[in-house]
Amino acid sequence: MKIALLPGDGIGAEIVAQAVKVLRALDGLDIDLQQAPVGGTAYDQTGDPLPAATLELARNADAILFGAVGDWKYDSLPREKRPEQAILGLRRELGLFANLRPALVYPELAGASSLRSEVVAGLDILILRELTGDIYFGQPRGVRRSHSGEREGFDTMVYSESEVRRVAELGFELARKRSRKLCSVDKANVLETSQLWRDVVSEIGKRYPDVALSHMYVDNAAMQLVRNPKQFDVIVTGNMFGDILSDEASMLTGSIGMLPSASLDARGKGLYEPIHGSAPDIAGKDVANPLATILSAAMMLRYTFDRPQAADRIEAAIRHVLKQGYRTPDIYEAEMRKVGTAEMGDAVVAALRGSSR
Repeated sequence: MKIALLPGDGIGAEIVAQAVKVLRALDGLDIDLQQAPVGGTAYDQTGDPLPAATLELARNADAILFGAVGDWKYDSLPREKRPEQAILGLRRELGLFANLRPALVYPELAGASSLRSEVVAGLDILILRELTGDIYFGQPRGVRRSHSGEREGFDTMVYSESEVRRVAELGFELARKRSRKLCSVDKANVLETSQLWRDVVSEIGKRYPDVALSHMYVDNAAMQLVRNPKQFDVIVTGNMFGDILSDEASMLTGSIGMLPSASLDARGKGLYEPIHGSAPDIAGKDVANPLATILSAAMMLRYTFDRPQAADRIEAAIRHVLKQGYRTPDIYEAEMRKVGTAEMGDAVVAALRGSSR
């Protein structure tokens, strides 16, 4: 298993280190790990947030385990030099079109959610976000002077039929493996791009009569996620809407530090990362929650390497650790055991080794 490690900035190195610790604790895995700089760290070293050597390592790997990028000190750089361009570049260059973001509420963390525990208890949603199209990549874009001489910014929201089709097909396939319910989220009452999205998803749906397809406008979907989130199973949506809705869904789980993600190409190669940011304000303080990154490593084993049993073991170890009361500060509750980043990683490793006895 050739895995490229791209820790990035801020807490990235700390959380990726814990995921590596957990992977090495699994018996029977032949892992080749190679590390490279990315984001602000790479810019400091090379003047480029995604150096050619880092991109080449990612291309040659079977999977990428990614930390996080970004820091306020880079905000004054030209946009093409900012750390965030690294992750956008990797998605584009590697064809990582499908972003899987599960939102799962562990029973032990239901009380940590921003909603009442009875609303979120048992929640298990999978948000499928298209990742390489939409307004983030559409052209033309820029800042120009209007006829009146005033500055105006403009971006282009665009989707091709083939881009919508491939993510919709994946959405139906994922729904088939779960509760056979797929909700497609768009803004077809206003946007031509969304009308095309809805038309194509509806056409694809005719090939999946065993999956219940529904459509929902994005503003209503945002409301329904906090009103009755358990009505959803799989949500498929575009890049911008998925970015917003998946972050909203993260707060249903108690902490953004609990949510992993997978970004896949058409062949199952993936980039795996927590959905939270680099959190430079807590970097180096041993307080970051590594569980989202460890869960991302479990997704890597499941989706790219087809090792579901190994993924199950990691997920079971995390459930065991939470039942024992281990909590990093972001999910801490009174009378629980507050631990740091490294100690949480050690606890997961101990649970893994205990389960193998």
